[in-house]
Amino acid sequence: MTGRLLIVDDAPTNRIVLKAKLAAAGYDPVVASDTAIALGLLRTSTPDLVVIDLSARDGLALIGALRARAATAQLPVVIMANEGPPGLRADYLRAGADEVLAKPVDDQHLLALIRSHMRHIALAVADPTGQYLQGLGEGPASFQPQGQVALITARPETALRLKRDLSAHCRDRITALPPDEALACLTRPGHAPDAVVIEVDLPEAGGGLRLMSELQSRATTCHARFVLLVSAGTQVLASMAYDLGAHALIGPETSAVETALRLSRLIGQKQAADRRRASVQDSLRLAAHDPLTGLYNRRYIDQQLVTAVQDGARDGKGFAVLVVDLDRFKRVNDNWGHPAGDAVLVAVAERMGQSLRRGDMLARMGGEEFLAILPGASLADARAIGERLCHSIEALPIAVPQGHSIPVTVSVGIAACLPCPLRAPVDQAREVVEHADRALLYAKSHGRNRVTVFRSAA
Repeated sequence: MTGRLLIVDDAPTNRIVLKAKLAAAGYDPVVASDTAIALGLLRTSTPDLVVIDLSARDGLALIGALRARAATAQLPVVIMANEGPPGLRADYLRAGADEVLAKPVDDQHLLALIRSHMRHIALAVADPTGQYLQGLGEGPASFQPQGQVALITARPETALRLKRDLSAHCRDRITALPPDEALACLTRPGHAPDAVVIEVDLPEAGGGLRLMSELQSRATTCHARFVLLVSAGTQVLASMAYDLGAHALIGPETSAVETALRLSRLIGQKQAADRRRASVQDSLRLAAHDPLTGLYNRRYIDQQLVTAVQDGARDGKGFAVLVVDLDRFKRVNDNWGHPAGDAVLVAVAERMGQSLRRGDMLARMGGEEFLAILPGASLADARAIGERLCHSIEALPIAVPQGHSIPVTVSVGIAACLPCPLRAPVDQAREVVEHADRALLYAKSHGRNRVTVFRSAA
């Protein structure tokens, strides 16, 4: 696994040794001896992770500088520190460190931790629904909503004690779950946690790892942050835990304050990822839908027309196309204004959708023109649907924001397509729409508020 790492250490020997170890593991380490040099390097490029071994004052200052810059606000930071005054580890975490390792640091533990961070970064970059690019990450939200934390321990008294201790230091909602009920409870829709704290030995040795892997495979819990409770006898599982997807490990020496700070940061990261996924999903939806009516847009329906031709050529089934246009729609905008015109378009779109069959596709082509694809429909079927559509729109005037109701009618042009495997699907899709347009023009020129079917001269 490749990755660029920044090592900030004021001891030359330590820098050389750690750089050699990380290079041997396949990383690209860059070193700095103090905060000023590190910040200078960060101005030219952004690494994937920072490892800091400085005095408490310098380490806290560097973390603060990293979190203050948009490009490094979410950059993973690992602190290696000697035993210091009480509360120092919490100070590092409060400043924004992702992990604090007590020196001397076990090499395998450090490498496993780095692999974990690199894996989560790689998954986020590769995932189109949760994109996270170094240097483009969003800064921390000004307000972090209350998170949902699930505690799963072998003994109920352990979970209750941990819940009591954590509740004094965090505002998140904490729920203790018995191990035999945890999987069923957490994977129910609407019960997805932001973070899951699991005891490693649950109930037998390594059982917590298996439960974590199971939760990570479920859609409702795959995006949660996982924290494992390890005892003195289970420290050897650290590398395995990180490699299986754990985001943090909590040992017996970890205070409730530290645990709460870790959970708060992990929950903030998870909620930020949720927002990014939601934003991407909204963008994908808008790319295929008309923002006013919620119908498909022209770009999407054009693709579906080609697909309909391809499907029809393969299975020998045809389809029909309806092109629908509002009659004298310009008068609505001229007499009542564009808000009234928008209200009419929305109402017409809704009525048309109700008139179509399940499986039919409806799109707004632009302005006051709509198009529907009717898979498997004959011309007779399409005409009946078009007549029903016309009647549903004409039958009831449409209310507009000014408090008035406006009578509205539409004209419909219909054409059918029996796909031919010897012709280009794009040409056939374009042709059937052209035929429906010609039928629509005939309807418009012969009184409007009517349905016209295109019939080939052949």
